[in-house]
Order: sequence, then structure tokens, then C-alpha cells
Amino acid sequence: MIARIKKRTGIFILLLAIVSIEYSFILLQDKKPTLYIIGDSTVRNNNKEQWGWGTLISDLFDTSRIHVSNNAIAGRSSRSFTNEGRWRRVDSLLKPGDFVMMQFGHNDGSYPDTSAKNRGTLKGTGEDTVVLQFADGRKETAHTYGWYIRQFVRDTKAKGAVPVVLSMIPRNVWKDDKVARANNDFGKWAKEVAEQEGAFFIDLNAITADKYDQWGPEKVKELFPGDHTHTNKEGAAINASSIVEGIRQNPKIELNKYLVK
Repeated sequence: MIARIKKRTGIFILLLAIVSIEYSFILLQDKKPTLYIIGDSTVRNNNKEQWGWGTLISDLFDTSRIHVSNNAIAGRSSRSFTNEGRWRRVDSLLKPGDFVMMQFGHNDGSYPDTSAKNRGTLKGTGEDTVVLQFADGRKETAHTYGWYIRQFVRDTKAKGAVPVVLSMIPRNVWKDDKVARANNDFGKWAKEVAEQEGAFFIDLNAITADKYDQWGPEKVKELFPGDHTHTNKEGAAINASSIVEGIRQNPKIELNKYLVK
């Protein structure tokens, strides 16, 4: 009888230890930071002919120590990503120690519109606004590109998370054997907002453009199936690698400790 009780007690203790280990593992998993990525189709695409770098960048991080969550979606600007509630959802998930990497610009170039896509923004980083009237009577106050990026940065910091602003990937557009850069518009504005708000900035546009200039138009053309904006898988991998280069160039970015060695 005593032996049977001891045996049952031993089994109970063993089961309790197993449950405790599993619970501890779950707690450790929950404490892992998350890198949230927001952006457009150059960040997340259909993964057929055209790929976004956000799909591949998780391979460059130690995902046993950090989650990578790609929340980018094709066809969105900083404005439409906000208006559709997509940023609100990401913001609701943020916790201290998380990271938000943001890259917009490719769909922000048109004047603020009331079409179904509803994605144009005003140029610059200022407080300029325009009031839009939709066919159903609804009104919207549209802002500058920089204003929307600033809201992402401020909301991220308010949650104790770390914002990392990126300039957009370069397009396959050339002049005098040099690829066109975004250093006079969206790349410049992204950098300005990052500096003004105390956020990290990675000049993805320049890092990848430097590579394109070395390779030349014929080789770079192979990375762009179908149009001059969206890369294939190889091109997406190049941009993901460029981001890692940008992270390593700034030791203060804590993402450094989560990179694959």
C-alpha cells in the first residue's frame, strides 16, 4: 500500500515537473520580442514571379530568439495602411522591446484621391492637409507622407517599442548609367522624420542602389520581372541583405543581437 502511494506520488511529481517545464517554455516564448514589418508590395508580394524583401528577411534573424511578423500588404500607401485600420491592428499588438520596421513611398506619390485605392498623400513632412469629399458624403483630412510616418513612429515609441524607418527600395530606372535614387523625395522625407523623432533610419534605397550602380542596367534588369518596381526572389533577397547591412552599420540598433551570425 505504501509502495503504491509512493509510486503515485512519484508519477504526480514527474507530471508536475513536465507541466512546469512546458509552462516555463511558453513564458519564455511570450517574452521573445517581435519585429513587426509594415509596408507595400515591395515588402510583401505574391511570392510567384514577384517577391517582397519582408518574406525573406526572417532567414537573416535568429527566430529562436525573435519573432518576425510581416504585416505589409500590396497596393498600400502610408495613408491607406492607416485608413484601413491595418496600423491600428499592429499597434494593438506592440509590447515593450518589440521593433517596427516601416517602408512606404511607392504608392504615396499621387495627389490624395477619393478612388477605391484611396492612397495618395501630400508631399513632404509638414503639417499640410487637404479635406477630401467622397461620393457617399464622407470627408477625410489627408496629410503629408511624413505625417503618416511620424504617427507610426510616435505610436511605436509610446508602446515602448523601437521604430526603424527605411527608405524605399530603388526602382529599375536609370539615367547616365546610374540608377535613380529617392534622396530628393521619399527617401529624404523618411530620413527627416526619423531624425526629428529620434527613430533609427536605414537608407535601404542608397545601400541597394550602390550595388545596382556597380552591376549595371543589364544585370539589374534580370531582378525585375514585369515592371520597374517589383523584384523577383533574388532581388528581394538582395534588399533583405541590404537592410541587414544597414542594421550592422549602426551598433545602437538592438536588432543587431538577433541577427544570424
